[in-house]
Amino acid sequence: MSSEDVLELDIGFSPCPNDTFIFDALIHRRIDTAPFRFRSQIADVEELNERAFAGTYPLTKLSFYAYLLLKDRYCLLDSGAALGYGCGPLLIARKGGGHDPISPETGIASPAWIRDARIAVPGRYTTAYLLLQLWQCGRGNAEFVRFDEILPGVASGRYDAGLVIHEGRFVYQDYDCRKLVDLGQWWEAETGLPLPLGCIALRRDISRHKEAVEALLRQSVDHARRNPRAGIEFIKLHAQELDERVISAHISLYVNEFTLSLGETGMRAVETLEERVRCLGIL
Repeated sequence: MSSEDVLELDIGFSPCPNDTFIFDALIHRRIDTAPFRFRSQIADVEELNERAFAGTYPLTKLSFYAYLLLKDRYCLLDSGAALGYGCGPLLIARKGGGHDPISPETGIASPAWIRDARIAVPGRYTTAYLLLQLWQCGRGNAEFVRFDEILPGVASGRYDAGLVIHEGRFVYQDYDCRKLVDLGQWWEAETGLPLPLGCIALRRDISRHKEAVEALLRQSVDHARRNPRAGIEFIKLHAQELDERVISAHISLYVNEFTLSLGETGMRAVETLEERVRCLGIL
């Protein structure tokens, strides 16, 4: 194939282990990607969300919240999603931080405390923030910070509580924090469906390549699952937590059958999320 036949596509994804794991084979051509060559653009998921409003990357990871706002510009790919059970964001607070927010009757933080608390949230367009709004029926205070600033901020007392995602859900206890509520468990109890967190989306001006890109992405996910150590150096190069046990737990939680294909159940979960946020007027 001549260089003129190669179609180069920038692909934006996060440094989190689940993303670097599934994109390793695609980026490093451990699979045949012809006629495409993919160039990685790695950034925090909220940065990717914001760049998508400008259409910066033709292929990009998006929080499902951002995707719902950008459906007119990006189409959802069937493969590559972070969607599943037991993988939701956790609302955490510092242990012994003054007044105990946990209600003895319900075992969770009281609505009054949550309403007045300063809550650190990993981005305006993250699904974590969308879930917090759904859970609180649109009420509450949020302060938007990078996801890796949340645990130190809560531990230091700068914030009353924080929404932790990514590796944070595995290490929050190391910061002397405790869980107030698991928003994934809340979603599952409410809907009986897996939680849609993030997806891969293709800009609509190149939607003619959707099936081909989707197939290559599925091959990349499949290669990673069959060869879990192949991309470990690439994964560790970008991971926030270098402990391989944390990395392995992260990948096991966020990479599953829904990552290969959303399928009927996955799509129903996405549709249910959209219906609920539209009913609250959040979109």
